[in-house]
Amino acid sequence: MLVAERYEMIVGLVNERGSIRVTELSELCQVTEETIRRDLDRLEQAGRLRRSHGGAVSVKDLPQQQQPEIPYAEREIAHAEEKRRIAEEAVKLVRPNDRLLLDASSTAWYMASYLPDMSLTVLTNSIKVAVELSSKERIEVISTGGLLAQRSLSYVGPLAERSLDAYHVDKAFFSCKGVHLERGISEANELQARIKQKMLGMADEVVLLADASKFGVQAFTQVAELGDVDAIVTDKRVSPETLASLAERSIAVRIV
Repeated sequence: MLVAERYEMIVGLVNERGSIRVTELSELCQVTEETIRRDLDRLEQAGRLRRSHGGAVSVKDLPQQQQPEIPYAEREIAHAEEKRRIAEEAVKLVRPNDRLLLDASSTAWYMASYLPDMSLTVLTNSIKVAVELSSKERIEVISTGGLLAQRSLSYVGPLAERSLDAYHVDKAFFSCKGVHLERGISEANELQARIKQKMLGMADEVVLLADASKFGVQAFTQVAELGDVDAIVTDKRVSPETLASLAERSIAVRIV
């Protein structure tokens, strides 16, 4: 069986059954489980299925479930003044020789533009962040690589996630689609949510950069619980009730 034929067989089986395990695919396709896992990674990158624990699930209904990413150019100008102030405040948390992680949010890009040219290591999955930092000679920039999400100019998918396994950082700065007091932090896109989950697990300190429009919003895919965040940088439009609830949870909040 040719590789292309195996891919079509796998996608057909996943769509027919809704989900299927690696072990079963290995038997049906008569190849090793490791080969099947590589196949599933490639098919997920192509958007033809979604990986799950131990197998894969169909994406036939995904357009109805999952919101598309907002193009970067639109995110860049939405609440731009608040994002700039949040980014400037976040830079105050950075110390020389820090190892930082910046996600692919527009606020992290603003933060990259404000970072002084000092001894730092910055790991990112954002093309915009990497380019912004390229002119700062004392900052070492590491890019994850992976599947290019064109609307957000970021790298996502299994390759990007696996590349993070090699690193540990002092501080991770990230943003999101929604911050809900009961349901936690969420993203509109599952691939973005998965890489951010990975990012949060590799940092000593996690800082959420979220303007007030993000609060009270629950997007499609959960990224983390609020308790997984050490600090939040936001703007003064956040309600007193929300700030009181965050204080009760012992989450440090910086308001700009």
